[in-house]
Amino acid sequence: MFKDLDPILHSQLRLAVMSLLISVKEAEFTFIREKTNATAGNLSVQIQKLKDVGYIEVNKQFKDNYPQTTCKITPEGIQAFEAYVHALQQYLQVGKQ
Repeated sequence: MFKDLDPILHSQLRLAVMSLLISVKEAEFTFIREKTNATAGNLSVQIQKLKDVGYIEVNKQFKDNYPQTTCKITPEGIQAFEAYVHALQQYLQVGKQ
């Protein structure tokens, strides 16, 4: 009846990152940090976890002599996010029956 929720996406910060990226497709680290109100260290750890499972791609480069990190959602990430949202909707529908 209840599907297991993806433990990677069930973290509040990782879910927030994925929610941002699902709408903009690609964003700089500073934009994500500002929107999630996370510390740089915590956000770095959570982004690495999303990268490790293949939900996002991370591109690090220099722009005007400053490091720039850009995150982009992958097709696998989109699929996982949509499955997570669908599973949550099923949880909510059970209470309405």
